[in-house]
Amino acid sequence: MKQTQNISKTIAVMSMSLDGFVADSNDGVSEVFDWYFAGDIEVEAGGADAMTFRLSHPSAEHYKNLVSELGAVLTGKRTFNVAQGWGGNHGWGPAFVLTHSVPKGWPKPNSNVHFVTDGLESAIEQAKAAANGKAVGIHGADTIQQCLNAGLLDELHIDITAVLLGSGVRLFEHLENTPSTLGDPIVISGKGVTHLRYPVIKK
Repeated sequence: MKQTQNISKTIAVMSMSLDGFVADSNDGVSEVFDWYFAGDIEVEAGGADAMTFRLSHPSAEHYKNLVSELGAVLTGKRTFNVAQGWGGNHGWGPAFVLTHSVPKGWPKPNSNVHFVTDGLESAIEQAKAAANGKAVGIHGADTIQQCLNAGLLDELHIDITAVLLGSGVRLFEHLENTPSTLGDPIVISGKGVTHLRYPVIKK
């Protein structure tokens, strides 16, 4: 078990407006996810929702390569609520929701959504164990901020969309230990989006 946890990476995965917001002031996310429907290559998202994306060629390759790396996902209660629990099954594998209390009606039978109420480090450990050596995708602004502040994040995988929201939920709002230098990015240009992947340099 310890060996599996040690080789699992944690990768923050978020779509963000050019001015740094992951949702508008009403928690709307449609603008930052427009790139998922900007092309003509169909990609199945998986999970209970069975959504089909229509991506540009560069974005389709980017998305498929990313998802193939992931074995589990860790997110917060807010993202869980906005996504309506992903219909009970997340497409990236087992999902661990960091929360103070388990929502009413959950956990559900035959669901891959789990709830962690004893802190971030426990959530990371559980997600890494479930990922079985693959990476853990970290989703949600607050959860990503917590991971960065705790030194528990290995990579930032940010999809910068061609929109300015002006206000809303910022991805990098409450950071500690800054300035924090990142490694050189991998850059992929898609339709209406630029995919950036930065290694996090641990201090």
